[in-house]
Amino acid sequence: MLYNTLRQYEYLIAVAELRSLTEAARRLNVSQPSLSVAVTRIEERLGTRVFLRRKGAPVEITPQGHRLLGRIRELLLLAEGIERSSDSPPPFVLGCFEDLAPLQLAQALEHLRSRFPAVSFEGAEGRFSDLATALDEGRVDLAISYDVGFGARFERCVLKTILPVAFLAPEHPLARQETLTLQELAAHPLIFFSEELSEGFMTALFKAMRLSPTVGHRVRSLEMMRSLAAHGAGIGISYSSPPSSICYDGRRVTTVPISTTDAATEIALIWPRLRDTDPTFLEIVAALESSFG
Repeated sequence: MLYNTLRQYEYLIAVAELRSLTEAARRLNVSQPSLSVAVTRIEERLGTRVFLRRKGAPVEITPQGHRLLGRIRELLLLAEGIERSSDSPPPFVLGCFEDLAPLQLAQALEHLRSRFPAVSFEGAEGRFSDLATALDEGRVDLAISYDVGFGARFERCVLKTILPVAFLAPEHPLARQETLTLQELAAHPLIFFSEELSEGFMTALFKAMRLSPTVGHRVRSLEMMRSLAAHGAGIGISYSSPPSSICYDGRRVTTVPISTTDAATEIALIWPRLRDTDPTFLEIVAALESSFG
């Protein structure tokens, strides 16, 4: 429970700056006896002697008081910042799934800035769970993502339906095929993303098809998946497919489309149902929907 108000903390700052209860009372527009009683009560609640007050002498600040006053100033600045931020709208934050971001986020932000010059836009990247939490907590306004792991508490605007791809070493026996099925892949060691939502989605997909794949590696990034696949450590499965066939370490990786229709998922604009969908927000959604490629 908070016992002291911001106004009471302002009392301490005024006394510290003016080194006089009388002058501080004049600035604060309160009586000097009331201010003196208030300061005493604040000190009692804090359990710290902030000032040394002697009749006819300037108020002195104790060492403990100096430390406390520094923290109080930080608190008051934070409170002022919160009130000032309500006067001007915060930037609109467009989130994007991490693997999609290099392909989609920069051009989406460029398009929005040209369409809505009066709105300030920022971008943010994240995995599925990161984006879901950021949307719930209001740190991201709208996200471009595969619709994986976002529950019924989110609204969606579908941009595109896609199938995953498989990453293989060029010498892998399946690398020469034009397309692959999940049934064919399940017979080989696979590389999954280690994020719980992503792996859970893939596991459920194989289970629904009554397949029991062997997961040889779990990775956190798309490039790690491609690199392991290029070195023959397994077959990576991803819904993101970079245009280059060269990995970071210079090895070549082969990308083969997966044709299993049950594996299709959607790229969507996603936002919380509890969000206030003002006209500008809906216009932004419409602008991204029309520009998506």
